[in-house]
Amino acid sequence: MDTRFPFVDWFRNSSPYINAHRGRTFVVLIEGEAMANGRGDQLTQDLALLQTLGVRVVVVYGIRPQVNQALEEAGIVPQRHAGRWVADADIMRCVERVAAEQRLWLEARLSLGLPNTPMHGVEVTVVSGNLVMAKPLGVRNGIDYDRSGEVRRVRSQAIESLLDRGALVALPPLGFSSTGEVFDLNASDVAQHAAIALKADKLILLGEADGLHDVSGQLQRQLTPAEAEPLLRDAEPGSELARHLSAACEAARHGVGRTHLLSWHDHDALLGELFTRDGVGTMITQHRYEQLRPAELSDVAGLLELLRPLEERGMLIERSRERLEHQIDDYIVIDRDGMIVGCAALHPFPEAQMGELACVAVHVDYRGGSRGALLLAEVERRARRQGLNALFALTTHTAHWFFEHGFGLAAIDALPPLKRDAYNHARKSKILRKPLA
Repeated sequence: MDTRFPFVDWFRNSSPYINAHRGRTFVVLIEGEAMANGRGDQLTQDLALLQTLGVRVVVVYGIRPQVNQALEEAGIVPQRHAGRWVADADIMRCVERVAAEQRLWLEARLSLGLPNTPMHGVEVTVVSGNLVMAKPLGVRNGIDYDRSGEVRRVRSQAIESLLDRGALVALPPLGFSSTGEVFDLNASDVAQHAAIALKADKLILLGEADGLHDVSGQLQRQLTPAEAEPLLRDAEPGSELARHLSAACEAARHGVGRTHLLSWHDHDALLGELFTRDGVGTMITQHRYEQLRPAELSDVAGLLELLRPLEERGMLIERSRERLEHQIDDYIVIDRDGMIVGCAALHPFPEAQMGELACVAVHVDYRGGSRGALLLAEVERRARRQGLNALFALTTHTAHWFFEHGFGLAAIDALPPLKRDAYNHARKSKILRKPLA
């Protein structure tokens, strides 16, 4: 149905995610390039919106380009090794000044409340402090990195207490030591350790790229850490890609549910990733976002919703809730983040050593990929495990899809006796058969 206000449908569809995200902890890294290129206002408004919707937000902000500019203005040329600079006393003065300026800017933006701004009526309390403890990199390969450091630990209990009181926590790329020193840190390293220490539900990394791409340039929607490792090995040391991939893989391996790689160039990236089913970037997770699995009784409502349009068009025979519940062990489903987007059933006829491939369906928004073939392959594996030597299917609309996947036309006599007796001659379904080698 058409609507005069397209955002209303988007808002309705986002409601499951609003409910799912409430009370969750998100660690968001915003690289300094985003602020330097005028994207700070929009991003802080999005962070405030997340806070308003009940998300527990920790924001880590980078300052790399701002520090580079300050060093250039001061005539300081830093020594760089393996993507890090040697943070001597002169450099640290610039780093500390810029970090303080960026924190004040962030606090000011999150305090904005003029009537003609998206922040009107929103009060966000921003808290920062000595929440990250650090240690020096020391001497590596003959190079003394001085006050360039790495994270020793994150004071997770202190941050949790602040989040419980409704604060938004801001972490600069700085760490403090028990000897009273301040160390320069990688912002992505801070974000990674914070996400792990807080057992965050999400780590969100906003950088230059809109995600990870395969050799053909296609955006990779989801990868496991193992699948992302080759890209990390090929990345230039110290590059943003290397830093973000390392943080994402480590976070995933240490219990962070999902890490999202997004581009700050895209004004809709943050909200689009969090409040739509398919998102806009790349997600790295130990757990598959889309998985093929056996159906469960709790899937029946999703199956009914998936099948109803196909039944109304006459492509499938109608299946009642009671029938689906009774036969649920015969079904497999493709679960995409809680939504059933595909299904198929194997109804065995062991006396004839055959199985019926039935109810093959893929949601209209997810066709054109390989999901149908994936369902068929799993049904064939199931059939072989049950000792069946052939599959058959009845169809009125999709015979060519079956032909393309190894089925051939068969006569009614090829059906098992029970199925032959139940055949609906008025429907005139084509009978297709595929031997299982």
